[in-house]
Amino acid sequence: MSKLLPIKLIMFLMFIGASNFIIAQEVKGIVVDDTSQPLPGVSIVIKGTSSGTTTDFDGKYSITANNGDVLIFSYVGYESQEATVTGGILDVTLQPGVALDAVVLVGNRSKPRSILDSPVPIDNIGLEELTNTGQPTVDKMLTYKVPSFNSTNQTVSDATAHFDPADLRGLGPSRTLVLVNGKRKNQSALVYINDTPGKGEVGVDLKSIPSAAIERIEVLRDGASAQYGSDAIAGVINMVLKKGVEYTTVNAKTGVTTEGDGFNFGVDLNTALTGDSGGYLNFTAGYYEQEKTNRAGTPGEDQLFGVLADDPVFGDWLAENPDLGMNIGQPELKKLDVFFNAGIPFKKCEGEFYAFGGLTYRKGKSFALYRTPYWVQDPFNLLHEAGTEYQGFQPTFETDVRDNNMTAGAKWKLFDFDVDLSGTYGRNAVDYEVNNSINPALGANSPTSFDVGAYTFSSTLANLDFSRNLGQVNIAFGAEVRGERFTAKAGEPASYIMGGVQSFPGLQPSNEVKATRDNYGVYADLEWELIEELLIGGAVRYEDFSDFGDNTSWKVNARYSLGDKGAIRGSYSTGFRAPSLHQIYLSNIQTLVSGGTISNQGTFNNVDPVIREGLGVPQLTAETSKNISAGITYKFDSNFSVSLDFYNVKVDDRVLFTGEIGFDGDTGTTNPVEQVLIDNSITSLKFFVNAVNTNTSGVDLVMNYRNIELGEGKLGATLAANFNETKIEGQIGTPSLLAANGYDIFNRKEQSRIISSRPKSKVLLGLDYNISKWNFILNNTYFGEVTWQHATTPANDQTFSGKVITDLVVNYKFCDKFSATVSASNLLDVYPDEIETRGDVVTDLGGRFRYPWEVNQFGFNGTTINGGVTFKF
Repeated sequence: MSKLLPIKLIMFLMFIGASNFIIAQEVKGIVVDDTSQPLPGVSIVIKGTSSGTTTDFDGKYSITANNGDVLIFSYVGYESQEATVTGGILDVTLQPGVALDAVVLVGNRSKPRSILDSPVPIDNIGLEELTNTGQPTVDKMLTYKVPSFNSTNQTVSDATAHFDPADLRGLGPSRTLVLVNGKRKNQSALVYINDTPGKGEVGVDLKSIPSAAIERIEVLRDGASAQYGSDAIAGVINMVLKKGVEYTTVNAKTGVTTEGDGFNFGVDLNTALTGDSGGYLNFTAGYYEQEKTNRAGTPGEDQLFGVLADDPVFGDWLAENPDLGMNIGQPELKKLDVFFNAGIPFKKCEGEFYAFGGLTYRKGKSFALYRTPYWVQDPFNLLHEAGTEYQGFQPTFETDVRDNNMTAGAKWKLFDFDVDLSGTYGRNAVDYEVNNSINPALGANSPTSFDVGAYTFSSTLANLDFSRNLGQVNIAFGAEVRGERFTAKAGEPASYIMGGVQSFPGLQPSNEVKATRDNYGVYADLEWELIEELLIGGAVRYEDFSDFGDNTSWKVNARYSLGDKGAIRGSYSTGFRAPSLHQIYLSNIQTLVSGGTISNQGTFNNVDPVIREGLGVPQLTAETSKNISAGITYKFDSNFSVSLDFYNVKVDDRVLFTGEIGFDGDTGTTNPVEQVLIDNSITSLKFFVNAVNTNTSGVDLVMNYRNIELGEGKLGATLAANFNETKIEGQIGTPSLLAANGYDIFNRKEQSRIISSRPKSKVLLGLDYNISKWNFILNNTYFGEVTWQHATTPANDQTFSGKVITDLVVNYKFCDKFSATVSASNLLDVYPDEIETRGDVVTDLGGRFRYPWEVNQFGFNGTTINGGVTFKF
């Protein structure tokens, strides 16, 4: 009966709300700059609400509003302006200003504020800024725009190579909440279980949101669990989709590395239909594909297997294949996107039905370790013709990824409250195949292509939000009900029986999962402007999960305004992150390199009696956090502004994925761990456990200087930087039975994925010069050093030095409806430091890897030359 209560409440509120609408009118106009040139993409928000729109490519807009409403006009690089509605026509001229004045909505459910007077640090990044990075996908665009955000291509890492872990403030992929139009985006189906940054975590598939559909991205760099719930420990990324546009826009782009590989091609279309009543339907379709790159090492011999260049049997093969047959670089990829964003105003009423969402489908191919002829035999000629010399084979790991999400809802007025009722469904699914490989145990009957299993994750949400502006006080409150589902499907028997297919033994029936959970949350948010200069705020949120319990998070913040010059701001909050269903229920067997050997390693889920009862591993529970930030923003004049923010985030009971736990090497009595290994025919095991407390401190700096007169053009300069450090505090929480048997569940190498796998410093210097029909962008990004730690021997550690990546973008506008772009990403062809083996073949897998992959700064593709054209009609 209790489950029906939220539904009845929603129906009652919809019925009451339907009789409380206020008569509104359509307001139209044009927004121009100080030279009377139309401004496209200007954000227009009704003051005190979250209702808004944007101008089209001719600077025109249309919005439903009442006489007396105040519209806030904001645009990157211009001063924000307020104007009161007195009729159906309202034209506005914006004066040059700074990017930090752009109005944003993330982190505040009521009154919109500019970045300069926001009580918490926020980045507001428009589509043009994103595309001017020259990067192909949203996650890479953010990497080159937000200093505290990182995402890099992974290689030889199974499905992780197709998702690329991304994180904010170095806190891992799991601790950043991603929203689309303010609504929670579903996580991916994948747990990153390979030796990469973000190992053991779950993130949102940022490749599933096409940049062509995005108007802007808001990045809240502050803990926000008290407002948004689980996952918002590091901050929030909100993808705001386009609405009405007058022109249909088609972009086509292509590129290739200077090594001649990695060819890419993409095309996208964005268009919209708008109605006289203010309704809109924005539609985006896109296609993108890329070919592989290869930057394998060329050792000429294989110390991992002890096969040297003068080997009498395989010496000739080594001479012909100095790279040991490896493919190490970005994977092959083909991607198709379809997105929409729609709204229909209530007739003669202040309200709107809305819906948005999309589908991304992509296929990828990455590569496993090459099976050399001395490693795996093919006596039945399954992968080479009879009578030809056997050369080994290259297994491929191929993914089929579908990500779809859909939100539908309504906004209206109820007793002077702005009400937002919505439902959201999101799903991510990934199917795996291993091709060009064999299961040696099956002999001549082995297939060469294998279905090795699949994962899916879905979430269903209902949200009801109320907000109201009472002059000096803003209040908001609401509720959320969410259900989640995680499934794992076994592969075909040939993929896992008798040792399984080479490179990735398939998921077994014992690994199959159909797990669900639900939770509900309620929150309240208050902002009070005590005096014109001083704003204080607070929020509290209670959530209850069906599988591990409840949590209450809270937040307080304050901002002291320095007039139109800036503000002093600060916040303190508690937060939490629920362990994902994936982390609770994932189990599998992988083929990995450990201790200088290739072996099968098993992951046991957190509900398995072998782990819970046999080894004494406790039930997973929520991580908790304490987040403090303090900063200052200052505008020296209309063109030059600075913001500086300090933060400290403490996370307790952090969920981690253990290192390999294997045989202890003695010849005495078999201990409980070794018995599990023997019973499951594996050489080591892993599991998830709450076991680490971390302390992260950092500083964010943003400086903008706009409209610098230079010749006949104008120059803009941006300097943005992040400096951070993460430490592990206290002892690792090793379960007592494992501790008693001398096991280290989280060794030095695993710890380095938390404390040093991402740059501790990152600095972006961007120059943007406009003259006549030309636009020149020069970006320099400094990626600080990263350190790989050896599991047991500090002398084998290696620090990879910081490097500067230079990107050049040149745009030329032939006319209003046709422009072209040429760019060079990594113009100076910079690569990371090369791996130094220092006597440990596992460090570079016998010379197979030339550049670091377990810690990562910016990848290792080198220079990529890109070109593109844009048509509007």
